[in-house]
Amino acid sequence: MTTSTLERTSRRPQDPQGPPAGQRRRTRQDWSGYVFLLPWFGGMLFTVVPFLWSLYLAFTDYNLLNPPEFSGLDNIERMIADSTLHHSLVVTFTYTFVSVPLSLAAALAVAVLLNKGMGGLRIYRSVFYLPSLIGSSVAVVMLWRAIFGANGIVNDVLERFGVQTQSWIGSPDTALGVLISLNVWTFGAPMVIFLAALRQVPAAYYEAAALDGASRWRQFRSVTMPLISPVIFFNLVLAIIGSMQTFTQGYVVSNGTGGPSDSTLFYNLYLYQQGFGNFDMGYASAMAWLLLVIIAAFTAVNFLAQKYWVHYEN
Repeated sequence: MTTSTLERTSRRPQDPQGPPAGQRRRTRQDWSGYVFLLPWFGGMLFTVVPFLWSLYLAFTDYNLLNPPEFSGLDNIERMIADSTLHHSLVVTFTYTFVSVPLSLAAALAVAVLLNKGMGGLRIYRSVFYLPSLIGSSVAVVMLWRAIFGANGIVNDVLERFGVQTQSWIGSPDTALGVLISLNVWTFGAPMVIFLAALRQVPAAYYEAAALDGASRWRQFRSVTMPLISPVIFFNLVLAIIGSMQTFTQGYVVSNGTGGPSDSTLFYNLYLYQQGFGNFDMGYASAMAWLLLVIIAAFTAVNFLAQKYWVHYEN
């Protein structure tokens, strides 16, 4: 814009009845922001409407073929008496409480090793991160089933050492453990976050601790862990939420049955069976809301407990 143009603009008479120029400019910017937000508001409709519809169906008897009939608290009373639902909760809790700590520990251990300044960091980081991208895919779960099957690679190796073999994925005693190992194997995403947090710890803290005679383990326990505790808390919350929603692994391994002997019957898999297998969408909606309450309760407990172990510098 030239100087003459600026001068003409500055000399342009203001409308005494209209708003000031600054206010008009802010109004135009506000409307521009609303226009750019329109796709987000449109997307929210596809979330809020099914969300509220599901809440209504939770209090109805609905089989997808006939209109829903209001049934009050029948679905809640049915959930309280449903032993299979209780078993699916036990399977999901066991999977979560075992796999989440192991996965986070593996992620932190590998992140500490990669933070030692070793060469080829980008290659190693990609190698460890790759399983987290494909870990829950159907193809990888089928590969895992083949590896731990009766004729899989694991049994081939064990037979060479004279160990009695079995179908690890076909036994109710080991099937859930195989899926836990699959979840631990996909520790790449939290590992990358841990690695970024470790790189933010000032080296001066370690130097001061070394001058005080602290060992490497003491430096890790007293310097590293407190400073990266917010990141540990972040990964913990995300891992618990993700584990509570596990579905693909149990569905693919058991062909949708949750077997053998319901050992891989995750809560979401049982919910799917009720909704799309038995066409009992009202009961499935009630189960979905129960899962929401459980996840919200776990998250609330984590947030309440963080003040006892999470260290914030500010």
